[in-house]
Amino acid sequence: MAIEIVREYFRGLGMEERVLEFDVSSATVELAAQAVGVEGARIAKTLSFNAKDRHILIVTAGDTKIDNAKYKAFFGAKAKMLTPDEVLEYTGHAVGGVCPFAVPNDVEIYLDDSLKRFETVFPACGSANSAIELTPSELETYTNYKEWIDVCKLREA
Repeated sequence: MAIEIVREYFRGLGMEERVLEFDVSSATVELAAQAVGVEGARIAKTLSFNAKDRHILIVTAGDTKIDNAKYKAFFGAKAKMLTPDEVLEYTGHAVGGVCPFAVPNDVEIYLDDSLKRFETVFPACGSANSAIELTPSELETYTNYKEWIDVCKLREA
Protein backbone atom coordinates (compact mmCIF):
# COMPACT_ATOMS: atom_id res chain seq x y z
CA MET A 1 0.00 0.00 0.00
CA ALA A 2 1.20 3.49 -0.83
CA ILE A 3 0.53 4.77 2.69
CA GLU A 4 3.10 2.30 4.01
CA ILE A 5 5.65 3.63 1.52
CA VAL A 6 4.89 7.21 2.61
CA ARG A 7 4.96 6.18 6.29
CA GLU A 8 8.39 4.60 5.70
CA TYR A 9 9.52 7.78 3.94
CA PHE A 10 8.52 9.87 6.96
CA ARG A 11 9.98 7.28 9.35
CA GLY A 12 13.34 7.94 7.72
CA LEU A 13 12.87 11.62 8.51
CA GLY A 14 11.84 10.96 12.11
CA MET A 15 8.31 12.17 11.38
CA GLU A 16 6.22 9.00 11.09
CA GLU A 17 4.11 9.96 14.11
CA ARG A 18 2.85 13.04 12.25
CA VAL A 19 1.06 10.94 9.60
CA LEU A 20 -2.67 10.99 10.35
CA GLU A 21 -4.97 8.10 9.44
CA PHE A 22 -8.74 8.44 9.64
CA ASP A 23 -11.63 6.01 10.07
CA VAL A 24 -13.41 7.92 7.30
CA SER A 25 -12.49 8.80 3.73
CA SER A 26 -10.39 11.86 3.01
CA ALA A 27 -10.36 11.23 -0.76
CA THR A 28 -11.81 14.64 -1.71
CA VAL A 29 -11.14 18.13 -0.44
CA GLU A 30 -14.52 18.21 1.29
CA LEU A 31 -14.08 14.81 2.96
CA ALA A 32 -10.51 15.59 3.98
CA ALA A 33 -11.59 18.92 5.52
CA GLN A 34 -14.24 17.10 7.56
CA ALA A 35 -11.81 14.37 8.64
CA VAL A 36 -9.13 16.86 9.69
CA GLY A 37 -11.54 19.49 11.03
CA VAL A 38 -10.34 22.46 8.97
CA GLU A 39 -11.63 24.60 6.13
CA GLY A 40 -11.32 22.98 2.71
CA ALA A 41 -8.89 25.62 1.48
CA ARG A 42 -6.22 24.22 3.85
CA ILE A 43 -6.36 20.77 2.22
CA ALA A 44 -3.31 20.58 -0.05
CA LYS A 45 -4.61 18.66 -3.04
CA THR A 46 -2.10 17.08 -5.40
CA LEU A 47 -3.10 17.20 -9.06
CA SER A 48 -1.45 14.97 -11.69
CA PHE A 49 -0.69 16.09 -15.24
CA ASN A 50 1.12 15.07 -18.39
CA ALA A 51 2.86 17.91 -20.19
CA LYS A 52 4.86 17.03 -23.28
CA ASP A 53 5.63 13.55 -21.91
CA ARG A 54 6.58 14.95 -18.50
CA HIS A 55 4.71 13.70 -15.44
CA ILE A 56 3.84 16.61 -13.18
CA LEU A 57 2.33 16.92 -9.71
CA ILE A 58 1.03 20.30 -8.62
CA VAL A 59 0.21 20.74 -4.94
CA THR A 60 -2.39 23.47 -4.51
CA ALA A 61 -4.84 24.83 -1.96
CA GLY A 62 -8.18 23.05 -1.75
CA ASP A 63 -10.22 26.08 -2.82
CA THR A 64 -8.46 26.56 -6.16
CA LYS A 65 -8.57 25.14 -9.64
CA ILE A 66 -6.03 25.19 -12.44
CA ASP A 67 -6.07 28.37 -14.52
CA ASN A 68 -5.58 26.93 -18.01
CA ALA A 69 -3.95 30.07 -19.42
CA LYS A 70 -1.42 30.29 -16.58
CA TYR A 71 -0.71 26.57 -16.84
CA LYS A 72 -0.10 26.76 -20.59
CA ALA A 73 2.10 29.84 -20.22
CA PHE A 74 4.26 28.11 -17.61
CA PHE A 75 4.45 24.55 -18.98
CA GLY A 76 4.10 25.31 -22.70
CA ALA A 77 1.27 22.82 -23.07
CA LYS A 78 -2.43 22.50 -22.42
CA ALA A 79 -3.34 21.12 -18.98
CA LYS A 80 -3.96 17.39 -19.49
CA MET A 81 -4.72 15.43 -16.35
CA LEU A 82 -3.50 11.85 -16.04
CA THR A 83 -6.10 9.08 -16.02
CA PRO A 84 -6.53 7.21 -12.72
CA ASP A 85 -4.52 4.28 -14.10
CA GLU A 86 -1.73 6.61 -15.24
CA VAL A 87 -1.68 8.35 -11.86
CA LEU A 88 -1.08 5.04 -10.10
CA GLU A 89 1.47 3.90 -12.69
CA TYR A 90 3.55 7.09 -12.67
CA THR A 91 3.26 8.22 -9.04
CA GLY A 92 2.67 4.99 -7.13
CA HIS A 93 -0.38 6.56 -5.47
CA ALA A 94 -4.03 6.01 -6.32
CA VAL A 95 -6.47 8.87 -6.92
CA GLY A 96 -7.78 10.04 -3.55
CA GLY A 97 -4.39 9.55 -1.90
CA VAL A 98 -2.04 11.20 -4.38
CA CYS A 99 0.67 13.12 -2.58
CA PRO A 100 4.09 14.65 -3.29
CA PHE A 101 5.92 12.18 -1.01
CA ALA A 102 7.81 9.04 -1.99
CA VAL A 103 7.18 9.45 -5.72
CA PRO A 104 9.61 8.40 -8.48
CA ASN A 105 12.40 10.88 -9.19
CA ASP A 106 11.20 11.46 -12.77
CA VAL A 107 7.93 12.98 -11.50
CA GLU A 108 8.22 16.76 -11.35
CA ILE A 109 6.66 18.34 -8.25
CA TYR A 110 5.53 21.96 -8.14
CA LEU A 111 4.04 23.86 -5.23
CA ASP A 112 1.40 26.45 -6.07
CA ASP A 113 1.54 29.90 -4.49
CA SER A 114 -2.04 29.43 -3.25
CA LEU A 115 -0.62 27.39 -0.34
CA LYS A 116 1.53 30.24 0.98
CA ARG A 117 -1.41 32.05 2.59
CA PHE A 118 -1.76 29.33 5.26
CA GLU A 119 0.36 28.64 8.31
CA THR A 120 -0.15 24.90 7.77
CA VAL A 121 -1.81 22.70 5.14
CA PHE A 122 -2.80 19.02 4.96
CA PRO A 123 -1.64 16.95 1.96
CA ALA A 124 -2.59 13.27 1.67
CA CYS A 125 -0.12 10.53 2.54
CA GLY A 126 -0.72 7.89 -0.10
CA SER A 127 -4.19 6.66 0.86
CA ALA A 128 -7.78 7.88 0.71
CA ASN A 129 -7.89 8.23 4.50
CA SER A 130 -4.63 9.94 5.44
CA ALA A 131 -2.96 13.33 5.75
CA ILE A 132 -0.07 15.15 7.38
CA GLU A 133 -0.01 18.72 8.70
CA LEU A 134 2.91 20.69 7.26
CA THR A 135 3.92 24.32 6.88
CA PRO A 136 4.63 25.52 3.34
CA SER A 137 8.31 25.58 4.30
CA GLU A 138 8.09 21.93 5.41
CA LEU A 139 6.47 21.06 2.07
CA GLU A 140 9.61 22.43 0.44
CA THR A 141 11.83 20.43 2.77
CA TYR A 142 10.00 17.10 2.54
CA THR A 143 9.20 17.01 -1.16
CA ASN A 144 11.53 16.94 -4.10
CA TYR A 145 9.84 20.04 -5.50
CA LYS A 146 11.22 21.99 -8.44
CA GLU A 147 9.77 25.41 -7.65
CA TRP A 148 6.85 27.50 -6.45
CA ILE A 149 4.53 28.45 -9.31
CA ASP A 150 1.32 30.41 -9.85
CA VAL A 151 -1.03 28.38 -12.06
CA CYS A 152 -4.27 28.45 -10.07
CA LYS A 153 -7.28 30.62 -9.45
CA LEU A 154 -9.89 30.52 -6.70
CA ARG A 155 -12.96 28.42 -7.40
CA GLU A 156 -16.08 30.44 -7.98
CA ALA A 157 -18.70 29.87 -5.30
